[in-house]
Amino acid sequence: MNVQLAQQVQELLGTNELVVITERVDDVALLVGQMVKMGFVEVLDRHLPRHWKQRGLSWGWTAVIWLAYILTEGDHRKVSVEAYINGMQRTLSRLSGQVIAPLDFSDDRLSHLLQHLSQPRYWHKIEQDLNARSLEVHALSSEVIRCDATTVSGDHDVTDGGLLQFGHSKDDPSRPQIKVMTGSLDPLGMPLATDVLSGERADDGLYIPLIERIEAGMRTTDLLFVGDCKMSALATRAYVAGRQHVYLSPLPLTGATAEAMAEWISEGIAKDRAGELERIFRFNHRAEAVLAAEGYAFERTCCPEEGEAEWAERVLVVRSPVHAERQTQGLGKRLATAEKKLTALTPARGRGKRQISAEATLREAIDHVLKEQRVDGLLTVEWERQVERHTHYVGRGRGSATRAQRMSENIRYHITRITRQDGAIKTLSQRFGWKAFVTNAPQERLSLADAVLCYRNEYRIERIFNRLKSRVHIAPLYVKRDDQIEGLTYLLTLGIRVLTVMEFVLRRSLQNDQVKLPGLHPENRQKRTDTPTAERLLKAFADVSLTMLKTIAGEDLLCQLTPLSEVQREILQRLGLGVSLYQQLEIHDMGNG
Repeated sequence: MNVQLAQQVQELLGTNELVVITERVDDVALLVGQMVKMGFVEVLDRHLPRHWKQRGLSWGWTAVIWLAYILTEGDHRKVSVEAYINGMQRTLSRLSGQVIAPLDFSDDRLSHLLQHLSQPRYWHKIEQDLNARSLEVHALSSEVIRCDATTVSGDHDVTDGGLLQFGHSKDDPSRPQIKVMTGSLDPLGMPLATDVLSGERADDGLYIPLIERIEAGMRTTDLLFVGDCKMSALATRAYVAGRQHVYLSPLPLTGATAEAMAEWISEGIAKDRAGELERIFRFNHRAEAVLAAEGYAFERTCCPEEGEAEWAERVLVVRSPVHAERQTQGLGKRLATAEKKLTALTPARGRGKRQISAEATLREAIDHVLKEQRVDGLLTVEWERQVERHTHYVGRGRGSATRAQRMSENIRYHITRITRQDGAIKTLSQRFGWKAFVTNAPQERLSLADAVLCYRNEYRIERIFNRLKSRVHIAPLYVKRDDQIEGLTYLLTLGIRVLTVMEFVLRRSLQNDQVKLPGLHPENRQKRTDTPTAERLLKAFADVSLTMLKTIAGEDLLCQLTPLSEVQREILQRLGLGVSLYQQLEIHDMGNG
């Protein structure tokens, strides 16, 4: 591109033609700097094998730069990386201190990276090293571990023994899926261990292998494992208790628990009337104390099988007012729907209005509606038998006074009244909102209030799954082979690790200094926050570009970076990266490389 320079610059350069190149740095430097600080390059290079004839970029730098692209663009397709690298060579070379070539990111080379990551003997060691480094560098608490699973659907062929299988899914049951099992560290929600499994697998048997790996990496006892009702399987609880750890999970309303729950709720209602329930409060966004839950606890002894070691656990029977209110509203909607459907069973006589002429048919239809809406015993339905009699002449033609006549009857049943049983509805409503949790933690370690509030932070692990699907866009999967699917999933969880650590470190810094950042909300530039999300932090760097001035021969003359704003500078300082991370990209003096 030919440009007209100022007179002074033209005198220095004579009549040389110049080329101006612009690279969009944006948040790439921030992401690369954060990953280097977290030890990604060092750890990946330590554990991923490198062939003795292999040349070019190391696996660690390949993964870091590819991840920076994925987190910036939200695109994990291998085919698009080469073109991106071609337009970012100056920036990436300066950040990495390496010679960056587009061929380092060819489809084949990225496939080899994913193949290595899919190997458990490499991936497990990478996770353990990164976990140990994060705990040490950021002084993270390792007391609470959350475990959960999600599914990722894809338009893939189902093969015997393959990862993509049909199974229970909240996403799209019509498509095959993989299952992603994750254990994360509270409070920041950082992935500690991830397993990629075939999509038809039930969750119950996936917890013990995951917990075993996390435990090996932590090398400590007395960890608190928190999970949903599928983690409360007796075998899982026995394993956790046997390894000197503690667990917290809700009990599913199945089997013996469903039978016992009715009695536990009755006892809770009795304790409520006697004022013996423990009340748990939390503060809302207005700093007002609101009732979060109320409940009671009792102890029992557990033993998986005869002859095996027993242990004591506490059952926490808890009522949530918010959950109870939702169930009450749901009941009200079901009652209204049932009343509407019952009324429609016996419409007024008219053309096209089908009537019910047999009482047994009406009873059957009423029972169906009550059971369908789950309001059996809550509505009383009254009806009457209506008969219309008509006189007809026998035979065809006009009638006369002496002509024979016959009588016909039209019978219909009509619902006359639908009454709500207020007493039964009130009794049922008192049983709403109850849930039972189990834990082997003693009262001193985990009180009833601590257990309830701890479990309600389950959204932290859900954020991992949300980011996996919405930030790095794991679905749809653009790889077909099982080893590529596994390797890509593991790579993307490293990206989620970057976002969670970055977010946690900045929030902790802001809250320790009791300050708030402005300018992160485009809709309100005056709004300040001390709890920014990683997504908003990255968006704050969306206007940073590097402009390079070169001669036709390719000689660098000038590299100028968009000046960093005060907010951008503060973010870099609080993350421990410093503004030099971006400033190193520049060349200010004419003629110097």
